[in-house]
Amino acid sequence: MKASELFIRCLENEGVEYIFGLPGEENLDFLESLRTSKIKFVLTRHEQGAGFMAATYGRLTGKSGVCLSTLGPGATNLVTPAAYAQLGAMPIVIITGQKPVHSSKQGLFQIIDIVDVMQPLTKFSKQVLRGDRIPAIIRNAFRRAETERPGAAHIEFPEDVAEEIVAAKPIAIHSVRRPDADQLAIDDAVERLEQATHPIILIGAGANRKRVSMMLNRFIDKTGIPFLDTQMGKGVISEDHELFLGTAALSDHDYLHCAIERADLIINVGHDVVEKPPFFMEDNGFDVIHINFTPPQVDEIYFPQHEVIGDIANALGEMEKAVTVQNHWDFSYFFRVKQVVDEKLAENIDSDHFPILPQRIISDVRKVMRPFDILALDNGMFKIWFARHYRALEPNTILLDNALATMGAGLPSAMAAKLVHPERRVIAVCGDGGFMMNSQEIETALRMKLNLVVLILNDNSYGMIKWKQHGMDLPEWGLDFGNPDFVKYAESYGAHGFRVESTKDLLPLLQQCLEATGVYIIEVPIDYSQNDTVLGNDLSQKVCVS
Repeated sequence: MKASELFIRCLENEGVEYIFGLPGEENLDFLESLRTSKIKFVLTRHEQGAGFMAATYGRLTGKSGVCLSTLGPGATNLVTPAAYAQLGAMPIVIITGQKPVHSSKQGLFQIIDIVDVMQPLTKFSKQVLRGDRIPAIIRNAFRRAETERPGAAHIEFPEDVAEEIVAAKPIAIHSVRRPDADQLAIDDAVERLEQATHPIILIGAGANRKRVSMMLNRFIDKTGIPFLDTQMGKGVISEDHELFLGTAALSDHDYLHCAIERADLIINVGHDVVEKPPFFMEDNGFDVIHINFTPPQVDEIYFPQHEVIGDIANALGEMEKAVTVQNHWDFSYFFRVKQVVDEKLAENIDSDHFPILPQRIISDVRKVMRPFDILALDNGMFKIWFARHYRALEPNTILLDNALATMGAGLPSAMAAKLVHPERRVIAVCGDGGFMMNSQEIETALRMKLNLVVLILNDNSYGMIKWKQHGMDLPEWGLDFGNPDFVKYAESYGAHGFRVESTKDLLPLLQQCLEATGVYIIEVPIDYSQNDTVLGNDLSQKVCVS
């Protein structure tokens, strides 16, 4: 068979369902072999859209999402999705084309060294030089992408290699169990926990894996230890749980940091160094137990005193069986903090102010979303508001990027979520800046016949940078822009467009659009005037509850 056909058979062998991409002439043999495959091809309008969709597929399934581009500018357009997946621990395999490598007659036209470009951004980057090497390269790429910590892998497939006739076969796949943590490390962690007086649990991005939620629930229910989560740890345990203190959506100066400061032991489950830690370990008087698949990256901020390294779910299960609930544990202060946090988060959720306050938008979105429905956030000022105020009730039901934190990923991420979970409601929440970076994928969503709602929160500026500018006492400058008529823009694609003209109209409009079929674009004017009083200066003057 042709090497391109072998390549596709190897992808089928890996269980690939979709390839998202924008091919070029260097991919034509690959595309022809894909045409007769059971793998579905999703043609996107920009390579970034393909990459973000593939990464989100990997995030939601645990299996590598796959995306495709041509060489040169097509391949460089996948650099951002590679970094997005690598920093966000989302398994993805990126396939790029290349001119003939054995007898090139076009000089350096469009040719750059993409393998080297991708090397620092991926766990694996390899050019296929011989067709018979395809099975090993693909097997390695998928293994590397999916092994903890998950991330990106890249394969460059030159067009002359794709034409080769080969006799190789796909390599059989065998499941591999993750190693369990050392029993002595588990015993030591349990002893430290039982000796603590004010232990607290912090749930990070690495805990957002299958089985971890179930075992962590058991551990929390048995011990009664209060917990908080990071932005990318949201939903591992339902945030409606009576022991949930809140989300560490801000780097510092939030009421939650009062609880952290009072703790004498932090059980840090799934800490990922890409997220800003909600505490600093220098001279703060508490110990940290690091429970994760991999050892910590130690620096001046994070240097845990104890490590439990191995399968997180297994480690939590063993600790749950071994630990004895202690009478001297005292969580009273944590619950006073919780009361303050809950009261603060409830402010303005019913406000009729227009343009609409973030608290009201978030409250209305939460009302229309069922526990298992999915919210996909782009990046902008609203992400902090949603991370802090929106309660995630199940794992991976709020897709946000607190790793690369790139704009433009919200819409493609929502599209992939709807593809993976067609039975769930999916809302993409984008700022006007981030939405326009990949808005062309509306056409892709329509062609895929997805049922999708997109909220565009419009403040006619790059609002988060303006907030930072203001926080540095700099004059506002260089961050305002104009927008198209978003209703007409949506309609020009064949989507449904709406503009919210009154605060009371948002909730019924959301309900109406979610219950209908098709793609719905809703423009919502947003008022960020409370950024400083709710997220900024007011909190910098906080007084921890006594």
